[in-house]
Amino acid sequence: MLAEFGDDPHRYASAKARKNYAGTSPITRASGKKKVVAARFVHNDRLIDALITQAATAVRVSPGAHAYYDKQRTRDTDYNTAPRQVANRLVGILHGRLKTGTIYNEATACPHQTESLVA
Repeated sequence: MLAEFGDDPHRYASAKARKNYAGTSPITRASGKKKVVAARFVHNDRLIDALITQAATAVRVSPGAHAYYDKQRTRDTDYNTAPRQVANRLVGILHGRLKTGTIYNEATACPHQTESLVA
């Protein structure tokens, strides 16, 4: 994933920019009467494949990612949308980790998801 994102630490000004490049963030088109949210179809295929694979693995092994996936599925998102939303969240977490130079910590990354699992 890092090879596809590039090695310039200043290339992405924000997590949103990184998510847009990855193709995980949705496109929202709104007019006065109608709002449509759709998936991005123009994206780096290798990067999105790696991110969806990472999201699927995270859902299996991470309680926080699994709780987030379950939350998305209860909102009636379909099978393809829920992993993409998990991947979108993980890209945001990756951006924060690269920006601050910290390692991944489940309790920090998903505090509201893991609280209910611990209690």
